[in-house]
Amino acid sequence: MGREAARNESAGDDTAQPEPQAPATEPTATEPTAAEPRRRRRRGPGPFTLIVLPGVVTLTGVFAFLSLSGALDTALPQDQAPGQSESAVSNVDGSYVPWLRKATADCAGVTPALLAAHIDRLSGWQDDTASLSEQGIARFTDAGWKTWGRDDDGNGTSSPRDAVDAIMALGRQDCSLAEKMTALRTQGTVNGDVADLTLAAYATGADQVEKAGKVPDPARAFVAEVKERLPRYDALVRQNPEQEGGPAAGALLTPPVTTLTVTSPFGSRAHPLTGVTKLHTGVDFGAPQGAQVSASWEGRVEFAGLTSAYGYRVVIDHGTVDGKRLETTYSHLSALQVTTGQSVTTGQPVGFVGSTGLSTGPHLHFEVLLDGQYTDPTAWLGGGGR
Repeated sequence: MGREAARNESAGDDTAQPEPQAPATEPTATEPTAAEPRRRRRRGPGPFTLIVLPGVVTLTGVFAFLSLSGALDTALPQDQAPGQSESAVSNVDGSYVPWLRKATADCAGVTPALLAAHIDRLSGWQDDTASLSEQGIARFTDAGWKTWGRDDDGNGTSSPRDAVDAIMALGRQDCSLAEKMTALRTQGTVNGDVADLTLAAYATGADQVEKAGKVPDPARAFVAEVKERLPRYDALVRQNPEQEGGPAAGALLTPPVTTLTVTSPFGSRAHPLTGVTKLHTGVDFGAPQGAQVSASWEGRVEFAGLTSAYGYRVVIDHGTVDGKRLETTYSHLSALQVTTGQSVTTGQPVGFVGSTGLSTGPHLHFEVLLDGQYTDPTAWLGGGGR
């Protein structure tokens, strides 16, 4: 019953005039008897109580159940900040991981996850660019595609809009840049992480990286944005069933010098000459001037020559270990006993201990790189060194 009707009924009760006498009849439930005072008529439940209220109660129960069960959970993913778009990983399933791995299989410094993060930075894995000059998830220009593009999935068409073709093409481009950066770093021309240098070379050109001797300032934001995306793709690659475990270092390598006396371990330190605190990329073994330095494992000499920072330096490529490229380096030598391109066996002499380049005294700076990344050499030598 509405408010107006209720108000009118109440007013009628309060101001009711005497009603005409009706013929005598039996008292009814709705009519007062002569001995009974006139009372306000009792109303039954209204439409709200009968129809609306049960529906509200039912809906409230449903929403409570869904909320408790998590079906209405609208919280942001843990790796997503408020206002941030959904992670691009939702657009990339495990079927792409084998191609990411294949594209970087022979590439030191560029991992499947890094390649995926690079694509994410370029396009968010979305082929929705309105640009006619940059196409596909890797945003290739026509000129770039002529250089790097192929029909990698064998469907009869080579196209930057084909996701597999684009993954493989960008992999070839990044790996070519990584090879250049590795060569420049081996020669002591540039310093820094191969992955960072590679991304910088993509963003600004290899010549600008070489000129700066490191990641140039204009490329720093691009490198940081790609590296920020890296953890989510590391997780994606780890979850892929084809992902193999990393190599166990163990005691795979033999000591490069007779006595492993560590004078400066692997890790962050202040450089004794420049005073700059940064990663000490290898381990320094103290040894007398002219002591013999030997190859820690068989392989091919990738570089043997004089550099400004490392002095006389030898870099040996040992091939792959569990699918990852393994290299060792020997620096500050007083003289070389091998040449670039030469094959060496385990324990073969490669040079003599010295103090050439940026050095405070005779010692061997020994490095171990796995897929272009510096690792602690003592782990590969069975924890040797004292």
